[in-house]
Amino acid sequence: MDSTDNIYLVGMPGAGKTTVGRQLARRLKRQFVDVDHEVEARTGVKIPVVFEIEGEDGFRDRESLIIADLACQSGLIVATGGGAVLRAENRAALKRSGIVIYLRVPPRILFERTRHDQNRPLLQVANPMMRIEELFSQRDPLYQDVADVVVTSGDGSVCHMVARIEREIRQRCAA
Repeated sequence: MDSTDNIYLVGMPGAGKTTVGRQLARRLKRQFVDVDHEVEARTGVKIPVVFEIEGEDGFRDRESLIIADLACQSGLIVATGGGAVLRAENRAALKRSGIVIYLRVPPRILFERTRHDQNRPLLQVANPMMRIEELFSQRDPLYQDVADVVVTSGDGSVCHMVARIEREIRQRCAA
């Protein structure tokens, strides 16, 4: 890894990608970009509206374009959307342009963190816990495959997680 590489945070909705990403960017003095926020900024509407109008495929198309754009830049800390790893071209772009950190959080904790969040269209179902478990079983192997570093969390502080990720990154830069 080189200091100009991007650092990508991947993981399920509620894993803490945005929170960790912001703090990591501050510590490393890098620009932070949240892919979901970029989709909203470029479309002018919230993600649930994009899903309502264009469906999940339309949202994923927009997400892929943004990831491709960011992969051409350098020195960023990027929080991807939870489903970004579903597309092979996104996984390839992440691997090619930086280091990928998987924030692995157990489904029960993800449920606790997201159960009142109306801005997560895939979790607006009758049984959100079951949906989280389904998404986790589908996505976990993809996250594991694309990740350079897996940070299992859920019960520790954000500061502890950020410090751990920073150590991993610095070790990779020194190698």
